[in-house]
Amino acid sequence: MVSRCLWRTALKSQHGFAAAAQKAALSLVGDVEQDDRNPARDALVGLTPEERSREILSLVLNELDDDKAEDVVVIDLAGKTDIADAMVIASGRSRRHVGAMADKIMRRLKDAGLGHPRIEGDSACDWVLIDADDVIVHMFRPDVRAFYNLERVWSEAALAAPGATDA
Repeated sequence: MVSRCLWRTALKSQHGFAAAAQKAALSLVGDVEQDDRNPARDALVGLTPEERSREILSLVLNELDDDKAEDVVVIDLAGKTDIADAMVIASGRSRRHVGAMADKIMRRLKDAGLGHPRIEGDSACDWVLIDADDVIVHMFRPDVRAFYNLERVWSEAALAAPGATDA
């Protein structure tokens, strides 16, 4: 990080304000690039699909635990549907809590090398859905979660025999 003394010295130099600002900006960018050498960065690169799915699920569950999510449920969808291997359903205490959890999960997924996970519902934060490739994350406020009751719907679908149809 650029110290105040370096910044003042650069301002007083013969190059003037624009040159000082450019030097400081380049120095700051250089510091950021060094900070990017984070061991968690690109943690998903080079993994098999099964390992990648487990790593994404672990990352999401750890972040939800850190953020004090309530009533976290994981539904295993592997072999039952092609849309995902797992579905995570969690509650937040308020819209602000749900939104903050979603932001942190998105940031952690991007840092791990997922790229651009897709998110829906982040404007209202009543129900936020994050599509993290093989893991789908639903975060609700408690009353919205009770209304939609996704656990029951997907648990029953997961228990149903593949290929079975209603008569």
